[in-house]
Amino acid sequence: MEQDMAGATRVVALGNDGDGIAETPAGRIFVPGAVPGDVVALGAAHGTHATLDRIITPGPDRVTPPCALFGQCGGCRVQQMALPALLAWKAGRVLDALHRAGFATIPTPATVQVAPQGRRRVDLAFRREGRRIVLGLHRRRGDVVDMTACTLLDPALFALLSPLRDMLHSLPGVHAGGDLQINMLDSGPDLLITMDGTPDANDRRILAQFSKAHGIPRISLGGTPPETLALNGPVFHHFDGVRVTPPPGAFLQPARRGEDAIRDAVLAALPTKGLKAGIIELYAGCGTLSFALAAHAKVLAYEGDRAALACLKQASGGTRVLPALRDLNRQPVMAAELAKAAAVVLDPPHAGAGAQMAQIVAGKPRHVIYVSCNPAALQRDLAPLQQLGYRLEHLTVIDQFLWSTEVEAVCVLKLPGAGKNHRR
Repeated sequence: MEQDMAGATRVVALGNDGDGIAETPAGRIFVPGAVPGDVVALGAAHGTHATLDRIITPGPDRVTPPCALFGQCGGCRVQQMALPALLAWKAGRVLDALHRAGFATIPTPATVQVAPQGRRRVDLAFRREGRRIVLGLHRRRGDVVDMTACTLLDPALFALLSPLRDMLHSLPGVHAGGDLQINMLDSGPDLLITMDGTPDANDRRILAQFSKAHGIPRISLGGTPPETLALNGPVFHHFDGVRVTPPPGAFLQPARRGEDAIRDAVLAALPTKGLKAGIIELYAGCGTLSFALAAHAKVLAYEGDRAALACLKQASGGTRVLPALRDLNRQPVMAAELAKAAAVVLDPPHAGAGAQMAQIVAGKPRHVIYVSCNPAALQRDLAPLQQLGYRLEHLTVIDQFLWSTEVEAVCVLKLPGAGKNHRR
């Protein structure tokens, strides 16, 4: 039953979902919109959550949200918190996960935070509302909010949204709405559209005209596999000077600065000796790290997505990247192979490395470089390595999802005193 909570309450922390945490006589209460250090009056409460009635005294890290849509658009959860404090909180989440994994000694993390308006990848929804198209992100557990302002997106990407609304409104194949993914590749915007109708010749004509008018090399229709609806030039992107042709909807790090920070941390962690044994890269994608790694050693690059693997294969000629198709959860790279590598580099999906982690544990490669996008999966995956005696040698925390609760980390682990398979 809802109840009113009167009186001043201090917010003492931030929860994993970005809600403030207040300790009250009734127990711990989560308060959306609150910042640690705030003294607040709580409104209606239900269970462990309460609304923020008013701020009595703002905390030292509270700021005015920079976006006019904050509180409506679901893209940014914590714009009311200063960016340096938010980065410190995200680093704390990673440190807490590593402590829970059992690491008693954790190096002071290097930290990187990207600048606003650097986001080059976005997944949007669009809906017909009367005579217009609403295009943007969903409000928290709600409808689509029209993205008329954004402090996250690359300005060139944001400028495309207005003409996109007009174009989507004119498509006969769009009945109620759909979804749109945009990747800003080096060749220009790459669009993947999912609509609730079947595109006909008129849709294709409209999309081809739009593609030409706005310098969009490719527009594809979502499906398995995606279908190219308009092609207006070559589609390409570069990873460390190597030109690749990403498939529609390919994974791309959301910010170039974030991608650079991950790559730099991984390269700095490579062993200085024994690289003739080669590097095993797991979850290689289209080659975000592969070609940079190949400047130092032969890279056996495993990827489970066929389209991404085809992209990697096409670009790998003349390099030391050896792509291989493998569903790493159903058919992990085995321990014996992992044990021979000079280093194992993995950038698993949000859920973590799954069955592949058991083979890493069994193989005991001396050097493991783990790129994480989820502290919970990081804790689960690294706990067995800690139990084997792996040391955490270096840690980099990267905030490239500004004003969100998402955080990435590069963890560098080494197994001291490894056996004969690891002698260099």
